[in-house]
Amino acid sequence: MEIKNVVVIGSGTMGSGIAAQICNANIPVTLLDLTSEISQKAKERIFKSRPPLLIDKSKIDNIKIGNINDNFDVVRKADWIVEAVVERIDIKHNIYEKIFKNRKDGAIVSSNTSSIPIKILSQNLTIEEKKDFCITHFFNPVRYMDLLEIVKSENNDLDKINSLKSFCEKDLGKGTLICNDTPGFLGNRVGVYAMQVAMTEAFKMQLSIEEADAIFGRPMGIPKTGVFGLYDLIGIDLMADVLKSFVKELPENDEFQKVAKEIPLVKKLIETGYTGRKGKGGFYRMNKNNNKKILESINLETGEYSLSKKFNIGSEKMDIVNLINRKDKYGKYAWSVISKIIKYASSLVPGITDKFNDIDEAMRLGFNWTKGPFEILKEIGVNNFFQKIENFENNNFLENLSKTKDENFYGERQLYTQLETLGKIKPKAIKLDKNNSAETYRFDGFNIVEFTTKANALDYESMDSLKNATDKPLIIINEAMQFSAGVNLSYTMNFAEKRDFKAIEKFVKYFQETCKHLKYSRYPVVSAPSGLALGGGFEVLCQSNFVVSHTNIVVGLVETLVGLIPAGGGCKEMLLRWSKTDEAKNDPDYAPLKVFDIIGYAKTATSPKEAEPLKYLKPEDKKIMSRNSLLPVSKKIIEDEKNFKPPEECKFNFSGKVVYEKMIKMLEKLYNDKIILDHGMAVGKELAYVLSGGDTTVDKTLSEDQLYQLELDAFMKLIQTKKTQDRITHTLATGKPLVN
Repeated sequence: MEIKNVVVIGSGTMGSGIAAQICNANIPVTLLDLTSEISQKAKERIFKSRPPLLIDKSKIDNIKIGNINDNFDVVRKADWIVEAVVERIDIKHNIYEKIFKNRKDGAIVSSNTSSIPIKILSQNLTIEEKKDFCITHFFNPVRYMDLLEIVKSENNDLDKINSLKSFCEKDLGKGTLICNDTPGFLGNRVGVYAMQVAMTEAFKMQLSIEEADAIFGRPMGIPKTGVFGLYDLIGIDLMADVLKSFVKELPENDEFQKVAKEIPLVKKLIETGYTGRKGKGGFYRMNKNNNKKILESINLETGEYSLSKKFNIGSEKMDIVNLINRKDKYGKYAWSVISKIIKYASSLVPGITDKFNDIDEAMRLGFNWTKGPFEILKEIGVNNFFQKIENFENNNFLENLSKTKDENFYGERQLYTQLETLGKIKPKAIKLDKNNSAETYRFDGFNIVEFTTKANALDYESMDSLKNATDKPLIIINEAMQFSAGVNLSYTMNFAEKRDFKAIEKFVKYFQETCKHLKYSRYPVVSAPSGLALGGGFEVLCQSNFVVSHTNIVVGLVETLVGLIPAGGGCKEMLLRWSKTDEAKNDPDYAPLKVFDIIGYAKTATSPKEAEPLKYLKPEDKKIMSRNSLLPVSKKIIEDEKNFKPPEECKFNFSGKVVYEKMIKMLEKLYNDKIILDHGMAVGKELAYVLSGGDTTVDKTLSEDQLYQLELDAFMKLIQTKKTQDRITHTLATGKPLVN
């Protein structure tokens, strides 16, 4: 069936998020609550949300509002009605009675519950009504979390369930998994268990919370919050409620029961208001010392807080095999946690799903893990795993695998989608070239480059991979959360601290050469960004020939925040884009002044809709709701560009000193108003010199290479200053800009 109209009942966090995402898909949606005032406030929250729930804020009025008493007749026109009210079964049953009395024949009805089984939700429904009822469990925030679990029952019309799945994947951009009606479904059942194992093992092995978070984090392919940081983020009290629900729903012999037992320290934290970031603090808390904020952490044995000490395990890249083989308490902790997660996840097959790799996809899409438990098992190696594991009684999956010892047990990835995703195509590569920063997958008609560093930050080896992959049409795409957060600042600062500025200059030149090589390559280059595409990441993107952008991007040139200017062609490309406007044809200063404003303020866009007016994206760039479609659309571009010709090199004409002085006046006003300080003024002057064309006049023509040289000269002047180095050091340590 076709879904053309949706009603969401319940305008809390989840209901609002679902309504916003349906609006993002250009589907008319009505948001109902107890009163219209409540719905109106929810609509206002959607409009003001940061990060924004709407891709295009101008479409806010496509979300209609109302209340369940006066406006319930809208249900009669809906193809899909989503219930997202409070987790009380009596309230839900009353809502369903009202919905099924008013819905049109065949309309789908679903609940966004995260904990109540479908058999209880639907117990008052007729057999015919049960055919059209399911659970659609979105993850928060709905726009940014890819996972959607559709929970089916034995009564469902499976054609209708598959139709809903197709709509949610294609139109809402969700990684949609169909699963059975079991407690916690797929993601939460394994994800919450994993968190509890990581926590209880840390208590048992007397690790500090910093040690546990450092291991149960990036080295395991898990977000850097770790377990205790994630507990604080979610809310310690909320997690306690989740655990109580699992304890109630799961049988007594389920392994989950062992890790869900109440921990005295956790109970004490909740009772004293230490419920996490929303409370007075949690496992971590902010405190003041001499009027300065300091981060403190709790001692798991004493319950006392002290200054938090960052723990460095020695690697932030995922390296499971070396991690579990460490001959220290950290290796022991890692193996204990990983082996228990693998055992538990495999014990659930086929109970919660008959496709074991759907569990991996749930962890990747819903918890941002790099690899799920079965992929981790594959990475460890079947033989290695069974040599290390102690017991796995009554685990049919592992018992069978222990007999076959099949190292290739995994099969194809991402079975939940029919699309040809990056995850599916990588194993089919003819050849794989890799270094420490990127991997190049080589196929018959094209190459793929995937960055592999932390936040996909760029360095010399990233550039090597890009440059060497242009012997065929090239797609630059990543499975990780970010396209690229920019040039690796730590890499740059290592040279700066040694006063080896020649090495920095050599790298920036190579970065420029590589970007220029991409732009004028014999074969088409396609960038397919999702997540962050900032600084150097944007410079790679904007000097590709084609862009296929996911709607969930954050794009921009942010170098001024760390006391630098874009030097990989970012200034040049933005000048080129703004020079093509009608205004610039009549005013040679128009483009430099616009770009000065955009780069100077380090403006970013959080969607393609926001990116176009800044010219970070072009109207002809493809914008895609479903991340899984990035690769197929990129491949289609390559297939259509059999007669590709690289663009002609561009030329520039700027007024030099004339526009430079206009920019200086703008800087002086900002300085006098104390919006920028001394170094902000210095950075602004260097940016102004580059964007004005340097020592030029409007009748002189500048080449791209001359613009590259201006960028390089300004970058090198700034990187050698202590104040820029202070900015970089502060940002690396805190994640926040320093104003100096």
